Amino acid sequence: MENELPPSGSGTNIAGDAPEGESTVETDEATITDDAELERTLGLSGGLAIGIGTMIGAGIFVFPGLAAGRAGPAAAASFAIGGVVALLVALPASELATAMPKSGGGYYFISRGLGALAGAVVGLSLWFGLVFATAFYLVGFGFYAVDTLAELGVAVGDGLAIPLALLFGAGFTVLNVTGTENAAKLQNGIVALLLSILSVFLVYGGLDALGIVGQPSAPETFAPFGSVPILTTAALVFTSYLGFAQVATVAGEMKRPGRNLPLAMVGSVLVVSVMYVLTIFVATSAFGSARLEALGETAMVEVGRHFLGAGGALAIVVGGLLATMSSANASVLSTSRAIYAVSKDALLPQWASRINLKYGTPHVALGLAGGPILVLVATGRVEILAEVASFLHLLMYGLICVALVALRRDEPEWYDPDFRVPGYPVVPILGAVASFGLVGFMQPASQIVGTAILLTTAGWYYYYARDVTLKGAL
Repeated sequence: MENELPPSGSGTNIAGDAPEGESTVETDEATITDDAELERTLGLSGGLAIGIGTMIGAGIFVFPGLAAGRAGPAAAASFAIGGVVALLVALPASELATAMPKSGGGYYFISRGLGALAGAVVGLSLWFGLVFATAFYLVGFGFYAVDTLAELGVAVGDGLAIPLALLFGAGFTVLNVTGTENAAKLQNGIVALLLSILSVFLVYGGLDALGIVGQPSAPETFAPFGSVPILTTAALVFTSYLGFAQVATVAGEMKRPGRNLPLAMVGSVLVVSVMYVLTIFVATSAFGSARLEALGETAMVEVGRHFLGAGGALAIVVGGLLATMSSANASVLSTSRAIYAVSKDALLPQWASRINLKYGTPHVALGLAGGPILVLVATGRVEILAEVASFLHLLMYGLICVALVALRRDEPEWYDPDFRVPGYPVVPILGAVASFGLVGFMQPASQIVGTAILLTTAGWYYYYARDVTLKGAL
């Protein structure tokens, strides 16, 4: 295996052994010593809030109308498939994260398990994948912000959705510069309020769907379009499950990572999967699939109105606003950590890993995250943004599972995880096959854009970073 030890920070032609938490990189001009590290300020609640808060936005508030239009009531099965794939990856990712609790998540695991080329492609693709996902969340936020104003009697029209998304995208970037703890506090509060709103909605909606309260609805064929649309819809909505991996990108800032990382990743997948399936069940019971599709990104507002009148509609628009806000905020944070980790290894210029001395945050990486996000938000292309994000993340998830198998096979001295995957090697193998297989059910435009990004990142590696050696001690 090329890389015997995973670095805490390294680069090209490392001179000597750097102390723990410090990297020394020789360049033609000078020797740079970087001993700055991110502070461990996130607990289990913060990790769960990042995972649940990121996933719950798109899955419950943006996708029901789009998913029901593609698969009918069987969209619930699409979300269930996505949850199973996410769980198959969350378990291997948890083991790797407890062995390597460093910022960067999937990039860090893959680069140490499969080498610099695979790491560079995944790390740079993760940057772009999170940018596409964040833009998708922000576009959803813009539409819910407009609907919230409309429910309050202020009709501004959908034309204001994108400007609002741009404004808040810039705001979340600034918030994350001022400190991870500030962003985590916002995340915790949003998620707590959001779960309260959703619990009331799902309990009442479930009772209505079962005919215990309200008026009985006419049954609809479960899979009116056949089995293939269930899989294509699963590929579309998989963007909803990106949150658990985003917990791993902030592993370097988590307290007691050996305990908190697995609990946060696996726990967030289980909680959100159940809520997704229940939401689709409730929504398709309230309205037919065709009507949900016609209502689009904010279909859940009308479902809330159907169950609880104007108060229900208002609760859902506020919930949707909170959920998409939470997803966007957590994704901005995670995008910057992916950039930070790649630049610490000199696969990007090392100035991108600079840490703000006042706030202890990677302010340059946050700028490199926020800028592209705002550009993509301006396109407003919801489905393409979602699927490209899924494409790039599914590639990473598959390689995470492969990296686990490689590291278990070689068992380097430094590999000592606090958590071991149950059912090894079946679980990581199934996780890899499912992740790669789901990519094949995406629409061609998303596959083309995703492949172009992969080729671009590989080209960057050979141009800029092919001489980089990943070496050092944890």
